[in-house]
Amino acid sequence: MHPEFLREMTAQRGREMRTQAHHARLARLAKRVARRGRNLPDETVGLVIPAIPDYVDGSFRTESASTGPAVEQTVSEAPAAHRAA
Repeated sequence: MHPEFLREMTAQRGREMRTQAHHARLARLAKRVARRGRNLPDETVGLVIPAIPDYVDGSFRTESASTGPAVEQTVSEAPAAHRAA
């Protein structure tokens, strides 16, 4: 076989092996991070995320259950202390 072909095939195999090693390293890192997340204390389980307003003025969109989802939507007022950023 021609030396240039051998050289290129060897280089290609080296690139494939480095890519495979990189993917394996990422997989091990992901597993390690996932294992750390399982060992968190119970107090983080009770994390409460506040509601995000639907409109810029800090109000929320509400739907009437009796009229159906696509008929009419009204806007409820949010407290003045909760302004959207």
